[in-house]
Amino acid sequence: MDASPYDAWADIYDAVFSYVVDDIPFYLEEAAAYGDGGVLELGCGTGRVAIPLALSGVSVAAMDSSAAMLARAREKARAAAVKNLTLVQADMRDFDLQRKFSLVIIPFRGFLSLLSAHDQIAALRAIKRHLLPGGRLALDIFVPDLNMLVQEGDVPFHFRDVTDPESGKRLVIWNQSAYDAFSQVMTIRTAIEDLDDNGIVRRKLYRDFALRYIFRWEMSHLLSACGYDILHLYGDFRKSEFTPESPEMIWIATPSA
Repeated sequence: MDASPYDAWADIYDAVFSYVVDDIPFYLEEAAAYGDGGVLELGCGTGRVAIPLALSGVSVAAMDSSAAMLARAREKARAAAVKNLTLVQADMRDFDLQRKFSLVIIPFRGFLSLLSAHDQIAALRAIKRHLLPGGRLALDIFVPDLNMLVQEGDVPFHFRDVTDPESGKRLVIWNQSAYDAFSQVMTIRTAIEDLDDNGIVRRKLYRDFALRYIFRWEMSHLLSACGYDILHLYGDFRKSEFTPESPEMIWIATPSA
């Protein structure tokens, strides 16, 4: 498999995104209720969600296209003595695991890494082939912010400060985004400043990625066109009703009968 653009993230991903924890209880609850036939996670990265799921006793297959991210996930799984976890390198647009699952999940905007409608459709069809009858697909994406989409793309902005949970180092995160309204693709350059105890930058890292943002009814039509019935659309990980103020779109769907 070709190198993944996310390979470069493997050494810093867990520190930069250590603040992302709100979704884990949601996916644990989904797995406990609907994962008796096994859970497949797509875009598992370093195992941020897959490892807690496996530790809960659910059988998990976790897939990613990045060999470097999977290597980090294996290290973490060994350190936690995780059982019931299989890590697979594959492309979510075209894969065949020779089995079906009762639950497929794509956490933390992983579906948005598919940068065209063609790729999104291919992934949804591949997922459908891996779902048991009555199985569920659960994925989350952000709600596009129209104000964000018209911002100047060459101006970095402070995203947040984080503390590396392993080293205790303070990191200052800056993002610089550009938006292509024609293709609905946003490209993001993340600058990561590693500070010493005196607040002096010891090193500065740059990492790039791209996402294709999706609007509510576009996602609804994508799912329907690919043979899914929509069971729920939540506005947050507490399963609140989706409203105009909701920050998230959390979709739960099942293959049409």
